[in-house]
Amino acid sequence: MNFSLPFILRPVGTTLLAIGLFLTGAAAYSLLPVASMPTVEFPTIRVSASRPGADPNIIAATVAAPIERRLGEIPGVTEITSTSSLGNSNIVIQFDLSRNIDGAARDVQAALNAALTDLPGDLPTLPAMRKVNPAAAPVMILALTSKTLTGGNLYDVADSVVAQRLSQVEGVAEVTVSGADQPAMRIRVNPIAIASMGVNTEDVRTTIVNANAASALGSFDGPSLSRSIGSNDQLREPRDFENLVVKAANGTVVRLGSIASVEEGVRNTRSAAWFNLQPSVLLIITKQADANVIDTVDRIHELLPELKRWIPASVEISVLSDRTQTIRASIHDMQLTLAATIALVMMVVFVFLRRIAATVAAGVTVPLALAGTCAAMWLADFSIDNISLMALAISVGFVVDDAIVVIENVFRNLEAGKTPLRAAIDGARQIGFTVLSISISLVAAFTPLVFMGGLVGRFFKEFSMTLTFAIAISTVVSLSLTPMICAHFVKSASSPRATWLDRAVEKVLGLAVNFAVNPGTSNTT
Repeated sequence: MNFSLPFILRPVGTTLLAIGLFLTGAAAYSLLPVASMPTVEFPTIRVSASRPGADPNIIAATVAAPIERRLGEIPGVTEITSTSSLGNSNIVIQFDLSRNIDGAARDVQAALNAALTDLPGDLPTLPAMRKVNPAAAPVMILALTSKTLTGGNLYDVADSVVAQRLSQVEGVAEVTVSGADQPAMRIRVNPIAIASMGVNTEDVRTTIVNANAASALGSFDGPSLSRSIGSNDQLREPRDFENLVVKAANGTVVRLGSIASVEEGVRNTRSAAWFNLQPSVLLIITKQADANVIDTVDRIHELLPELKRWIPASVEISVLSDRTQTIRASIHDMQLTLAATIALVMMVVFVFLRRIAATVAAGVTVPLALAGTCAAMWLADFSIDNISLMALAISVGFVVDDAIVVIENVFRNLEAGKTPLRAAIDGARQIGFTVLSISISLVAAFTPLVFMGGLVGRFFKEFSMTLTFAIAISTVVSLSLTPMICAHFVKSASSPRATWLDRAVEKVLGLAVNFAVNPGTSNTT
């Protein structure tokens, strides 16, 4: 059976198939996500729980410990790390790389449900979980600064306007606001003053909650319509809190201002950030796993001028970190390396073949194999990164080998006196199994990398699969398009002294052979 025969006898159809493969690969290349390294998702889930007012030791004993006991019963857990702080506890569960993240999330939710009976009953909310990827580094960090706004007001602008709009950008997975916190009124109670006046901290808390509750002032009720008059005003100034009556008994009125200090601040005073020696609020942006990092960052840059029209004029948005700068540089260097590799391979092929048609027949396998590889990478959910580009650069030398073997056998039949068409048909039939054997042996050399386990195996799987795609597609091209070009465009066998280039190359090769055989002599041929 001659696999190449239908392609040799139908040159137009073969050419259209080659053009279709190239266009498909070009379209797939534009759709491939771009990253510095292959996307490897670690099955990691974060559980957060809060108990306001509890110190870290109580949080660790009453909240973190019961949850950890239940999480430890889940199969496939490799590591559990918990961090307890004032009023909050964060637990990070990392699973084996073979675990599916969705299945692990269901197991974690079941463990949290089982742990509810062991948790304190005064938790304001149930423990919440979220899938995270510790390998997902921020692609961009923006810094918001202002010479007039306070840290709390700047945080409010970043959280309510900027972060909400950035989260809507295509490719953005999460926008985290840090460096400050929401505006808050900080009230510090004097323990000596409340003891002398017969007031406890619970009285202070109840007074503040009741005075600052949002409720309607009244309503108009009719037979078919009821309308609220309005809501009571919220306390927003320190003097409003200072005038609150905490206790009134026997003609004695205890106001909040007499037993506590009230000042404007933020919820978390230990969160701070600086940019160019100015207090700032940071917006940490991460991308989706399958998003193109360069396109995502470009969309964010395009949105920044529009964002500045929605925020106060005194707020400045600056780029603190742009991870795509190093990614663009590394991808550009790898693309130059790939282009140089293709040029050098084509030059070497032309020097030894010294015929335009034969060089095209060998060289056309390179762009077609790379285009087909890009299409296969898109189907396999791979990305354009340093690992895959390195595989493409290495594959250039492999993909041209099969075509050269086919061309050499076709020329051997031409030199035997056969016509170009018969030489191409017989040459492809004779060498077809050999080309297939060469490709299978090359694929077998990289097969162990496909089945390598662990983190290293995750990274090099894309490398080995990309090489496999390139070798497989080059084999098909070498047995279809290459003999077709030889059959219809190569007119006769080349003569070693037909042109000046033939004579020059043959002379250099003769000198090299003579030197290899007789290294101590300087005879020329």
